[in-house]
Amino acid sequence: MTFDLTASSSQTIKRNILIVDDHPFIIEGYKNAITRYNPKEYDFVISQAYDCRSAYDLLEDEATPNFDIAFLDISMPAYEEKELYSGEDLAKLIMKKMPYCKIILLTMYTELLKIKTIIRTIQPNGLIIKNDLTFDELLFAFDKVIKNEKYYSQSVVKMLNQSPHNSIEIDQFDKQILFHLSKGTKVEEMSQYIPISLNAIEKRRINLKELLKIKSGSDEELVKEAKSKGLF
Repeated sequence: MTFDLTASSSQTIKRNILIVDDHPFIIEGYKNAITRYNPKEYDFVISQAYDCRSAYDLLEDEATPNFDIAFLDISMPAYEEKELYSGEDLAKLIMKKMPYCKIILLTMYTELLKIKTIIRTIQPNGLIIKNDLTFDELLFAFDKVIKNEKYYSQSVVKMLNQSPHNSIEIDQFDKQILFHLSKGTKVEEMSQYIPISLNAIEKRRINLKELLKIKSGSDEELVKEAKSKGLF
């Protein structure tokens, strides 16, 4: 597929784009690709943020336009006060505030479980494994999404075509428990941050260990295994 990379004309369609990634040089790479996509047809206005907090502030700003497409890295610094722990949580916020915005998620995760969970909970318009990402790949994905088609990168498609695995599914409360365990928060203090009872938190912690087959019973091993599977 080829794209028109020639100079733009005055008869262009304006599209507002959001890019959130905690690596500024990656943002610049995305911007470089996007601005080269069919400049005779489109005028892209690009906003950027570097973590969950700055993205939240941008989305809450009354001066911020409705975005047409959002590129979100899944792994980025959290904004605990607003219960935003990842690009997935930002995607849910954007979907609530701007339901017509198309979401493209980018990730280093290559666990089938994580990929299936992302697709089930977010249903993104695009999902790209960063190891698949090239300039042409990004342009191709952008072209598909802007034309109202879904795009999954090669590694995503390959994983989805694998034999079915036993599904492990956890909800937002489980993710918050894992997050706070990883930060060293004591279980008896977690009810200050998670809106469920201490008894419910303890039951969920035990269930997570059984679910992930943590033989040692330690919270450290639980966190390590959950991270390896991309569960939070």
